[in-house]
Amino acid sequence: MITRYALFEGKVRDGETEAFRAAVMQTILPKWKQFPGALDVRVSFAESRDEGAPEYPMILAINYPDLAAVEAALASPARAEARAATEAVLSRFFEGRIHHHVTLANEFTL
Repeated sequence: MITRYALFEGKVRDGETEAFRAAVMQTILPKWKQFPGALDVRVSFAESRDEGAPEYPMILAINYPDLAAVEAALASPARAEARAATEAVLSRFFEGRIHHHVTLANEFTL
């Protein structure tokens, strides 16, 4: 299985936390769930951070069965729609950047 993470690195504008979370759940998440081949799409919000730790107010994770499914999803029209929805929300509520990270899980045998 492959998990592709989008780490939202930065901060939500002051006083906009609840509006940001609502926009993510109502606008961003449904678009990413339309990705072909996605096994699971989930989002987690940071409740608190250790002092000096990087700021990741939100982590979006999508599980795929294999690399071919990731490549098909990234090439699909659904990607453009999901990116547009994400950018619209970020421009209203967020200051920072998105860092993408791909993890290959279960790639070893015992």
